[in-house]
Amino acid sequence: MTRHQSSPFVALLVCCAWFGVSQTTAHAETEAVPIEIPAGPFIMGSDLEERETAYRLDEAAYGHSVTRQNGWYDREPQRSVTLERYLIQNVPVTNAAYGRFVDETGHRYPTVTQAVWDGYGLIHPYSRAQKFIWTSSTPPSDRLDHPVVMVSLDDALAYARWFSTKTGETWRLPTEAEWEKAARGSDGRYFPWGNAFDPGLLNSHDAGPFSTVSVGSFPEGASPYGMLDAAGQVFEWTSTKAGNGRHIVKGGSWDDRGCGVCRPAARHSRPDSIKHILVGFRLVREPS
Repeated sequence: MTRHQSSPFVALLVCCAWFGVSQTTAHAETEAVPIEIPAGPFIMGSDLEERETAYRLDEAAYGHSVTRQNGWYDREPQRSVTLERYLIQNVPVTNAAYGRFVDETGHRYPTVTQAVWDGYGLIHPYSRAQKFIWTSSTPPSDRLDHPVVMVSLDDALAYARWFSTKTGETWRLPTEAEWEKAARGSDGRYFPWGNAFDPGLLNSHDAGPFSTVSVGSFPEGASPYGMLDAAGQVFEWTSTKAGNGRHIVKGGSWDDRGCGVCRPAARHSRPDSIKHILVGFRLVREPS
C-alpha cells in the first residue's frame, strides 16, 4: 500500500462497511474534526528570505523563472495579525460529506460542461476533469474520502449554510488570515511543518499521483495545531475578496511543483463562479 492510500479514514471506512454502515454515511459522520486555534497574534505573509526560497524551489522544479518574473509571491506583506479563538475543520470537506448535502437539499452536484470548462481558459484539458465530475447526485465511489472539488464559491457557501442547520452551529468559510494561521501556526514558518520543503509531507506534483488523494493521508505534514492537507492536495476557498468577482484561495494543489505556491503565506485568487478540479474548501466557526 502506498503512503497516500494509508489514510486513517480508509481504515475507518473498512470497519464501518464490515458492520453494514453505508460508505457515504461512514465518511460524512467521521471525517472532519474541529480543531481549536487559540486567540493571539501570528506572523502573516512572508519576508524577502521566504519569498526567495519559494522562487528557488519553483525554479528547481520547473526549470524556468516564470513565477519570479511574474512576481507571484511579491504580494505577501509580512505583518503581525491578531485573531480571536476559533475552530476549523482539520481536513477539507470530502465528496462523501458533500454528497449528503446534495442528497438532502437537491443542490447541484459537482459537474461542468465542456463548453463552460473551455471558457475558463485553463491549461487542464476537459479530459482531465472527467474523473472529478459527478455524473449524478452520488459521489464517485472510488473518491468518497477525497476532497470535493469543482465547487464554486456559492456552492461552498450553500454547504456551510446547510451544515450550520444540521449541527445547530454557525459554520462559514474561513478568512484568509484564519486559514493561514491554522495552516502555519504563530511563528511564521514557511510550511505547516517547518521551513524546509519536503515532498513526502504533502500531495503535490513533486511526489504525488497528479490527482487528489484521501484526506488526512499525510499526518506528518500537519500544522502546529493539527490542520491536515494545509499544503498541496487542493486550493481552498476563503471568504476574503480579491476584487473583480474573485476570492482568495489558499494552500496549493496536487498539480503544483516546487512548491512555492503551497506555502500558507502564498496568495492566489480565482473567479467566484469557477468550478475547478484544483479547488475545494473547509469550514470554521466561533467556539461556543
